[in-house]
Amino acid sequence: MGATIITSEDLMEFKVELLEDIKELLQNHNGTTAKKWLKSNEVRELLGISPGTLQNLRINGTLPYTKIGGVLYYDQREIMEVLERNKVNKNF
Repeated sequence: MGATIITSEDLMEFKVELLEDIKELLQNHNGTTAKKWLKSNEVRELLGISPGTLQNLRINGTLPYTKIGGVLYYDQREIMEVLERNKVNKNF
């Protein structure tokens, strides 16, 4: 079985594709009315990420959140803004 080499360019291309897919999911969200505030499980489902990844996004300041009691809330508009700000190539 041959080895496959993954370059930095491959990873950047994957990142761009992933962000585009996430953006499309957020925009098309099955035609339902978008909620302003999402709980952690809704954000994980929407972005297709694990609890650990979501925690890392909070810790490193990538995703802003609000904590009331023991419940974390995320503004869906801010999630979209984060996706747009982190877009690698805006010419696609």
